Amino acid sequence: MKGQWNLILALLIALIIAIFSVINVEPVTVNYLFGKAEWPLILVIIGSVLLGAILVGLISMMRIYQLHRTLKKEKGETDHPLE
Repeated sequence: MKGQWNLILALLIALIIAIFSVINVEPVTVNYLFGKAEWPLILVIIGSVLLGAILVGLISMMRIYQLHRTLKKEKGETDHPLE
């Protein structure tokens, strides 16, 4: 049941971002370290959301990996019989 609520929440957030992006289609100037470029605001918004999601996903994957490694270490220490 928790997975269904997470999916519904993710779809609602995606819908809100999509509506917000479609409303804002004017071109904007994006300043880089090495220059400037004109981009439609919709691409800037969607690109920012995607980069943020990728960053959050990578950080959470690192945390899960650390927890799995700690769990294996703890489980390995308790599996050995005391001599």
